[in-house]
Amino acid sequence: MLTTQRRALISAQLARDGEIVAKHMADELNLSEDTIRRDLREMAAEGLLKRVHGGALPLAPPLPNFAARQEIAGDVKRRLGRKAAAMIEAGQTIFLDGGTSNAEIARALPREMPITVITHSPTIAAELERHEAEVILIGGRLYKHSMVATGAATIAAIAGVRVDLFFLGVTAIHPAHGVSTGDFEEAAVKRAILGQAAEIYVLATAEKFGAVSPHRVAGIADLTGFIVPEETGAETLAPYEDADIAIVRA
Repeated sequence: MLTTQRRALISAQLARDGEIVAKHMADELNLSEDTIRRDLREMAAEGLLKRVHGGALPLAPPLPNFAARQEIAGDVKRRLGRKAAAMIEAGQTIFLDGGTSNAEIARALPREMPITVITHSPTIAAELERHEAEVILIGGRLYKHSMVATGAATIAAIAGVRVDLFFLGVTAIHPAHGVSTGDFEEAAVKRAILGQAAEIYVLATAEKFGAVSPHRVAGIADLTGFIVPEETGAETLAPYEDADIAIVRA
């Protein structure tokens, strides 16, 4: 089998399964494990995958800082934020995770809407300064990259709330590996909020699909749905629709 053919099969399996186990792939292709390991090393050197013990994982999405993320796909995020805000009903209690997409939800909320917004993001709380909404800001150690509170105090406070809707922010979405993010403590806080929510939606821009970040937050089955750009391809969304996850287009 030619090198290009092996690499194409490796890339296809990585996209489908979210991981490569060198021994298993060698057995499937009737090749030596050394051959597969060499291919993985070379592909990792070219920036095509992430080499790990025994195999490979997809490259984790880059983690630009909060200010840089505000400049990325602004029009798309505004669309997603408006669609999410339209799903919120008067009288509900919602939790807004940190992130630039969720900040657009806060901006799109009608100022007179009587709701309770809980957040551990001071930047999102500030967006609601002129709203009638009751705002509960949860504190803790500030993780400046995402501008959210993290740590034991944050998780303890979250344990005392119940919310109707949680808008979860993640950096990567994969049908086999679920939703994930780049920071260990931030992932723990997200899991804590998820356990207190009746429904969980993710505002999902296209680059997040098919990727895996280092720290898992939840499985796909733990979510209620995704809010995605209207132009997102059917092939991208098919694995999630097959898992009976709601897809809301914006």
